[in-house]
Amino acid sequence: MSRRGRQAEAARNDLKLLRAAHEVFTTQGFDAPVSAIAKQAGLGMGSLYRRYRTKEELLQRLCIIAMERVVDAATAGLAEDDPWQGFAGYVRACVGFGSGALAPVAGTIAVTDEMARTARQATELAGRLVARAQEAGVLRPDVTELDVSLLIEQFSRPAPGPRDERHDEIKQRLLAVALDGLRAPGTTPLPGGPPSLEWYEGRWETG
Repeated sequence: MSRRGRQAEAARNDLKLLRAAHEVFTTQGFDAPVSAIAKQAGLGMGSLYRRYRTKEELLQRLCIIAMERVVDAATAGLAEDDPWQGFAGYVRACVGFGSGALAPVAGTIAVTDEMARTARQATELAGRLVARAQEAGVLRPDVTELDVSLLIEQFSRPAPGPRDERHDEIKQRLLAVALDGLRAPGTTPLPGGPPSLEWYEGRWETG
C-alpha cells in the first residue's frame, strides 16, 4: 500500500474510533472499557492504542472535537442576518450533535492547552451571539452565554433506554419550550445569580 493509501486508511480508522468512542461513552458511561470502543468500531485494540495511548487521550480528543463543532455552530449563527434565528439555530445545532454530552467527565481528565484554547474561542463566540440577540431585544437580558451552555448540556444528556424517533421528537418539543422561555422580555425572574466563568471552568479542574 502506498504512503497516501496508508494515511487515508489511518484517517478512516481514526474516524471510526472517534464515532465509536462517542457512542460507547454516551450510552454505556465513561467507565466503559476501551475494548468496547474497538469492538464497536470493528477494529483491533492495536489500532486504538496506536492512535490513543490512554482513555484520557481519547476523551481529550473527543472534547476538542465537540468544542470545534460549537465554534462552527456559533460562527454559522453569527452569519445569520436575524439575531434570534442565529441564536436559536446555534442552540439547536449544539443540542443536535450533543455538544454537552461529555460534560460529566469534567474534573476527571486533564485539560490540555488545545482544549482550553478551543473552549475560550467557543465561549467568546457564544457570548457574541447572546449579546447580539440581547441588543436586538429578542433575548431576555438576564441570560448569559454560560446559562445557555448549561442549558445545552441538559439537552445533551442521552435519554434512558434505546434511542428511538420518539425520544428525538420529545427533545425537540421541549427545546422549543426552552427557546420560547429565552425570548425577551421574560416574565419570571431568574432565581440566584448567573453562573460565573470561574465556577464554569472550575468544574474541569482535577483534584
